[in-house]
Amino acid sequence: MFMPVISGLIVSVDAFFIGLSLGLQKRCKFLYLAIINTFLFVLCILGFLITGRIYELIPFEPDYIVGFAFIFLGLWTILYYFISEHIKKYKKNIEEKNISLKAIILVGLVMSIEAMMITMGITFIFLPNSSFIIPITVALAHFGYSAFSFYLSRTKYTKKIPIALSHIISGLALIIYGLMALFVELSI
Repeated sequence: MFMPVISGLIVSVDAFFIGLSLGLQKRCKFLYLAIINTFLFVLCILGFLITGRIYELIPFEPDYIVGFAFIFLGLWTILYYFISEHIKKYKKNIEEKNISLKAIILVGLVMSIEAMMITMGITFIFLPNSSFIIPITVALAHFGYSAFSFYLSRTKYTKKIPIALSHIISGLALIIYGLMALFVELSI
Protein backbone atom coordinates (compact mmCIF):
# COMPACT_ATOMS: atom_id res chain seq x y z
CA MET A 1 0.00 0.00 0.00
CA PHE A 2 2.95 2.32 0.63
CA MET A 3 4.35 2.19 -2.94
CA PRO A 4 1.11 3.18 -4.74
CA VAL A 5 0.82 6.22 -2.45
CA ILE A 6 4.44 7.25 -3.11
CA SER A 7 3.90 6.70 -6.86
CA GLY A 8 0.76 8.85 -6.82
CA LEU A 9 2.59 11.65 -5.03
CA ILE A 10 5.62 11.54 -7.31
CA VAL A 11 3.84 11.42 -10.66
CA SER A 12 1.43 14.19 -9.66
CA VAL A 13 4.19 16.79 -9.34
CA ASP A 14 3.32 18.20 -12.76
CA ALA A 15 0.12 19.53 -11.16
CA PHE A 16 2.36 22.03 -9.35
CA PHE A 17 3.29 23.62 -12.66
CA ILE A 18 -0.27 23.51 -13.96
CA GLY A 19 -1.43 25.35 -10.84
CA LEU A 20 1.40 27.81 -11.33
CA SER A 21 0.46 28.49 -14.93
CA LEU A 22 -3.21 28.96 -14.00
CA GLY A 23 -2.29 31.21 -11.09
CA LEU A 24 -0.18 33.44 -13.31
CA GLN A 25 -3.22 34.13 -15.48
CA LYS A 26 -4.94 37.18 -14.04
CA ARG A 27 -8.46 36.04 -14.91
CA CYS A 28 -8.18 32.59 -13.31
CA LYS A 29 -9.86 32.22 -9.92
CA PHE A 30 -9.30 29.56 -7.29
CA LEU A 31 -12.89 28.41 -7.83
CA TYR A 32 -11.90 27.30 -11.35
CA LEU A 33 -9.11 25.21 -9.89
CA ALA A 34 -11.51 23.63 -7.38
CA ILE A 35 -13.95 22.74 -10.17
CA ILE A 36 -11.15 21.27 -12.27
CA ASN A 37 -9.99 19.13 -9.35
CA THR A 38 -13.51 17.91 -8.63
CA PHE A 39 -13.82 16.71 -12.23
CA LEU A 40 -10.31 15.28 -11.91
CA PHE A 41 -11.31 13.27 -8.82
CA VAL A 42 -14.28 11.76 -10.68
CA LEU A 43 -12.06 10.79 -13.61
CA CYS A 44 -9.49 9.23 -11.25
CA ILE A 45 -12.19 7.01 -9.72
CA LEU A 46 -13.49 6.13 -13.20
CA GLY A 47 -9.97 5.31 -14.38
CA PHE A 48 -9.41 3.04 -11.40
CA LEU A 49 -12.70 1.21 -11.97
CA ILE A 50 -12.13 0.51 -15.67
CA THR A 51 -8.45 -0.43 -15.39
CA GLY A 52 -9.09 -4.06 -14.42
CA ARG A 53 -11.36 -4.62 -17.40
CA ILE A 54 -8.99 -2.91 -19.81
CA TYR A 55 -6.02 -4.89 -18.48
CA GLU A 56 -7.72 -8.17 -19.38
CA LEU A 57 -8.38 -6.98 -22.95
CA ILE A 58 -4.88 -5.73 -23.75
CA PRO A 59 -2.79 -8.46 -25.43
CA PHE A 60 0.50 -6.67 -24.64
CA GLU A 61 2.00 -4.84 -21.69
CA PRO A 62 -0.02 -1.67 -20.90
CA ASP A 63 3.15 0.26 -20.01
CA TYR A 64 3.52 1.00 -23.73
CA ILE A 65 0.12 2.69 -23.81
CA VAL A 66 0.84 4.61 -20.62
CA GLY A 67 4.28 5.69 -21.85
CA PHE A 68 3.23 6.88 -25.28
CA ALA A 69 0.10 8.56 -23.94
CA PHE A 70 2.11 10.64 -21.45
CA ILE A 71 4.67 11.58 -24.08
CA PHE A 72 1.80 12.72 -26.32
CA LEU A 73 0.16 14.70 -23.48
CA GLY A 74 3.45 16.38 -22.60
CA LEU A 75 4.12 17.39 -26.18
CA TRP A 76 0.54 18.57 -26.56
CA THR A 77 0.80 20.70 -23.39
CA ILE A 78 3.88 22.47 -24.71
CA LEU A 79 2.67 22.86 -28.29
CA TYR A 80 -0.81 23.99 -27.29
CA TYR A 81 0.59 26.87 -25.27
CA PHE A 82 2.74 28.14 -28.13
CA ILE A 83 -0.02 27.69 -30.73
CA SER A 84 -2.59 29.49 -28.57
CA GLU A 85 -0.13 32.37 -27.95
CA HIS A 86 0.53 32.59 -31.68
CA ILE A 87 -3.22 32.69 -32.43
CA LYS A 88 -3.77 35.34 -29.76
CA LYS A 89 -1.36 37.68 -31.52
CA TYR A 90 -3.31 37.45 -34.78
CA LYS A 91 -6.84 37.58 -33.37
CA LYS A 92 -6.83 40.95 -31.68
CA ASN A 93 -10.58 41.40 -32.19
CA ILE A 94 -11.44 38.47 -29.88
CA GLU A 95 -11.80 39.37 -26.23
CA GLU A 96 -8.95 38.31 -23.95
CA LYS A 97 -11.49 36.94 -21.46
CA ASN A 98 -12.88 34.37 -23.91
CA ILE A 99 -9.44 33.10 -24.89
CA SER A 100 -8.39 32.80 -21.25
CA LEU A 101 -11.54 30.93 -20.25
CA LYS A 102 -11.14 28.50 -23.16
CA ALA A 103 -7.51 27.97 -22.21
CA ILE A 104 -8.44 27.33 -18.56
CA ILE A 105 -11.10 24.80 -19.58
CA LEU A 106 -8.68 23.05 -21.92
CA VAL A 107 -5.91 22.95 -19.32
CA GLY A 108 -8.41 21.56 -16.81
CA LEU A 109 -9.53 18.89 -19.24
CA VAL A 110 -5.96 17.87 -20.04
CA MET A 111 -5.03 17.87 -16.33
CA SER A 112 -8.04 15.68 -15.52
CA ILE A 113 -7.35 13.19 -18.32
CA GLU A 114 -3.70 13.11 -17.33
CA ALA A 115 -4.65 12.36 -13.70
CA MET A 116 -6.97 9.60 -14.89
CA MET A 117 -4.12 8.12 -16.92
CA ILE A 118 -1.78 8.36 -13.93
CA THR A 119 -4.35 6.50 -11.86
CA MET A 120 -4.71 3.85 -14.53
CA GLY A 121 -0.93 3.56 -14.95
CA ILE A 122 -0.32 3.06 -11.23
CA THR A 123 -3.22 0.63 -11.02
CA PHE A 124 -1.79 -1.37 -13.96
CA ILE A 125 1.56 -1.56 -12.21
CA PHE A 126 0.18 -2.76 -8.87
CA LEU A 127 -2.58 -5.10 -10.12
CA PRO A 128 -3.95 -7.32 -8.56
CA ASN A 129 -3.15 -5.60 -5.24
CA SER A 130 -4.53 -2.18 -6.22
CA SER A 131 -6.92 -0.35 -3.93
CA PHE A 132 -8.97 2.85 -3.87
CA ILE A 133 -6.05 4.55 -2.17
CA ILE A 134 -4.52 5.05 -5.65
CA PRO A 135 -7.18 7.36 -7.17
CA ILE A 136 -7.62 9.17 -3.86
CA THR A 137 -3.88 9.80 -3.57
CA VAL A 138 -3.56 10.98 -7.17
CA ALA A 139 -6.57 13.31 -6.89
CA LEU A 140 -5.52 14.77 -3.53
CA ALA A 141 -1.91 15.18 -4.69
CA HIS A 142 -3.07 17.02 -7.80
CA PHE A 143 -5.28 19.30 -5.74
CA GLY A 144 -2.61 19.92 -3.12
CA TYR A 145 0.19 20.65 -5.57
CA SER A 146 -1.94 22.83 -7.85
CA ALA A 147 -3.55 24.75 -4.98
CA PHE A 148 -0.19 25.43 -3.35
CA SER A 149 1.40 26.64 -6.57
CA PHE A 150 -1.73 28.65 -7.46
CA TYR A 151 -1.43 30.62 -4.24
CA LEU A 152 2.33 30.80 -4.61
CA SER A 153 1.89 32.32 -8.07
CA ARG A 154 -0.02 35.23 -6.58
CA THR A 155 3.08 36.42 -4.69
CA LYS A 156 5.17 39.26 -6.09
CA TYR A 157 8.23 37.03 -6.64
CA THR A 158 6.49 34.34 -8.65
CA LYS A 159 4.78 36.80 -10.99
CA LYS A 160 8.17 37.40 -12.61
CA ILE A 161 8.26 33.81 -13.92
CA PRO A 162 7.22 33.62 -17.59
CA ILE A 163 4.00 31.63 -18.13
CA ALA A 164 5.70 29.74 -20.97
CA LEU A 165 8.22 28.28 -18.53
CA SER A 166 5.53 26.64 -16.41
CA HIS A 167 3.87 25.11 -19.50
CA ILE A 168 7.20 23.77 -20.74
CA ILE A 169 8.13 22.29 -17.35
CA SER A 170 4.68 20.72 -16.96
CA GLY A 171 4.90 19.20 -20.44
CA LEU A 172 8.41 17.93 -19.81
CA ALA A 173 7.28 16.30 -16.55
CA LEU A 174 4.63 14.37 -18.48
CA ILE A 175 7.14 13.38 -21.18
CA ILE A 176 9.62 12.17 -18.55
CA TYR A 177 6.94 10.07 -16.86
CA GLY A 178 6.04 8.56 -20.24
CA LEU A 179 9.67 7.78 -21.00
CA MET A 180 10.07 6.19 -17.56
CA ALA A 181 7.10 3.91 -18.25
CA LEU A 182 8.64 2.88 -21.58
CA PHE A 183 12.11 2.38 -20.09
CA VAL A 184 10.74 0.20 -17.30
CA GLU A 185 8.94 -1.95 -19.84
CA LEU A 186 11.94 -2.18 -22.12
CA SER A 187 14.22 -2.89 -19.12
CA ILE A 188 16.63 -0.14 -20.09
